[in-house]
Amino acid sequence: MNLGKKLLWSGLGWAMGGPVGAIIGFALATLSDGFQLSLPKPSNRPRQSGKTTYRRRSTQRTSSADFMASLLVLLAAVMKADERLLKSELVYVKKFFRKQYDQQTAQHYLRLLKEIIKQDYSTRQVCLQIRQAMDHPSRLEIIHLLFGLSAADGQIHQREIDVIETIARYLNVSTRDFASIKAMFVASAKSAYEILGIKSTATNAEVKKAFRKMAKKYHPDKVAHLGEELQHSAEEKFKAVNKAYNEIKRQRGRK
Repeated sequence: MNLGKKLLWSGLGWAMGGPVGAIIGFALATLSDGFQLSLPKPSNRPRQSGKTTYRRRSTQRTSSADFMASLLVLLAAVMKADERLLKSELVYVKKFFRKQYDQQTAQHYLRLLKEIIKQDYSTRQVCLQIRQAMDHPSRLEIIHLLFGLSAADGQIHQREIDVIETIARYLNVSTRDFASIKAMFVASAKSAYEILGIKSTATNAEVKKAFRKMAKKYHPDKVAHLGEELQHSAEEKFKAVNKAYNEIKRQRGRK
């Protein structure tokens, strides 16, 4: 089965339209496997000012195909943030794809990503489409994966953080949730508290309450609808919350 039918055509719903569909369709059209998709290509007409709206799906759940199409477009945006396409970033993405899929499918996704990187597009317009159609737990997982990419070379460039923060804002991810996920990758003396979304002056009872809240928010079951592969990826956030809670208890001399 060819690239389009195997990876995107089956199960692709709301991502088919709007800027995400245009970007994916244009990238597919440039690949040399001879496959053509009837997706809209980017228009050369100037963008109109004002608020852009997209039809909201009746379901609040996002398919795996819609998630991956959105992730590919936003991964490309972060990879271009520091104006350097690093081998370490491509290696990270390749490893991520291979964790989720067989080698051939992972290679197809990587080829598609490389074509998307070559395009210029409005990250804001992409995010507005995703925000209106994708459920909140899936949007949190996207932010987590984007930080994983930015940390692939052992350091996170400030421009990458800025881009991810902008994406989070466009996706309607709260400042607190963004700071929580950021703290999983950018270490500081208060990282454990930031992951739980509380201040270091919080009482033990408040710490425990915050832990339960964040453990529920980041539980892998929240993204079970994305498929078993992506659910396993989401376990990293859940583990980070548990680690943060245990670190705070250790600092406070509690068991």
